[in-house]
Amino acid sequence: MEQECVYVVRAVRADEWPRVRELRLAALRDPAAPVAFLETYEDAAAKPDAYWKERAAGAPRGRHVRQFVAEGPDGMWAGSVTALVEEAGTADVFGGVIERRQAHLVGVYVRPEHRGSGATDALFEAAVGWAWSLEGVERVRLYVHEGNPRAQAFYRRFGFVRSGGVAPVPGDPSSREFELVLKRP
Repeated sequence: MEQECVYVVRAVRADEWPRVRELRLAALRDPAAPVAFLETYEDAAAKPDAYWKERAAGAPRGRHVRQFVAEGPDGMWAGSVTALVEEAGTADVFGGVIERRQAHLVGVYVRPEHRGSGATDALFEAAVGWAWSLEGVERVRLYVHEGNPRAQAFYRRFGFVRSGGVAPVPGDPSSREFELVLKRP
């Protein structure tokens, strides 16, 4: 394990869209990307600047979405996680219906050189803390690919447990994503 580092974890600012784009493209180049993300590098790289500007503009102060970044002492973005609020009765990303108000963590990525340094813990503390600050959020959930044991181990260590929910991976119905949940303390 690498040495712990102190990170400043904060919400993305709207004017930081080029950095949002760069970090997302780095995530999609990672060897784990095929089992970690539903988007390809080619699809993301082809998106116009307007897409990235809109994505960054919605992330800093929204009540339904917030993207957090872990910034190292050198100002480099070590990683990111996005928290989405899902309202009861709305459609879920896998075609079901959301049963309760909850937060859904997506887009989890930490650069390889920052893994094991505390960045992921700091990001999750911020995202989960934000979710608990919202009225009526009963749980935080995420999905993890069955072929991503490193991510599964971190999520379990953080306190997430499998809910029993399983979804086929879009575009690859032979693979599964497991739903993991963290209930409000």
